[in-house]
Amino acid sequence: MTAPESTPVLRLVNVHRTHGSGATAVHALRGVSLQVHPGELVAVMGPSGSGKSTLLTIAGGLDTATEGDAIVEGIALGSLTRKELAKVRRRSVGYVFQDLNLIPALTAAENVALPRELDGDSVRKARRLALAALTELDLADLADRFPDDMSGGQQQRVAIARALVGPRRLVLADEPTGALDSETGDSVLRLLRTRCEAGAAGMLVTHEARHAAWADRVVFLRDGLVVDDTGTTADAESLLEGAR
Repeated sequence: MTAPESTPVLRLVNVHRTHGSGATAVHALRGVSLQVHPGELVAVMGPSGSGKSTLLTIAGGLDTATEGDAIVEGIALGSLTRKELAKVRRRSVGYVFQDLNLIPALTAAENVALPRELDGDSVRKARRLALAALTELDLADLADRFPDDMSGGQQQRVAIARALVGPRRLVLADEPTGALDSETGDSVLRLLRTRCEAGAAGMLVTHEARHAAWADRVVFLRDGLVVDDTGTTADAESLLEGAR
């Protein structure tokens, strides 16, 4: 596994996220600070409701911190307009959603190519990059198939290919192996690992210690706080068991 470089791709600085106000306010994150460097894959673990998915959406610019900020490649996301934020997400961030968010009217190749086309690549170049990403996940034969004609596992892998297409410097994955069998799930995690070793920074939300074992470091959340950042899967698994 690759040692981190000195300049992080992602910095979360004293990030708070509160939903609502007053007595009914929900504090999803309470002052989280962490860094993810090029070449590093970080696993985020914790019980349900600990803030894992909120952490990922703020890191990827899909949500805004109530206090503090997420900084991607030196750019503070909280200071950007919606248009500027969308540009950063297209160019720098690959995001694997739990609910996939594939567009039903587009084929697998078109779904994967879409972020590159939105960022100005020609249709031909975007399709070439999309086919390369699909090939990495053994999906080349599904390139012209629509999501409704695929299994759940195939759709999941197409969504992962979309997150990895092009030169993404930050890859965020929220339970990316949820709809996959063990063998296919391991191949996806191996691909995430390879992308990080090639210079990307990755963050993986998972509840499985065996999946976290692919990471360089494990961050454990409870009640919106980082309670352990030791880097050991065994310690995180112990904390997770104690939180149940």
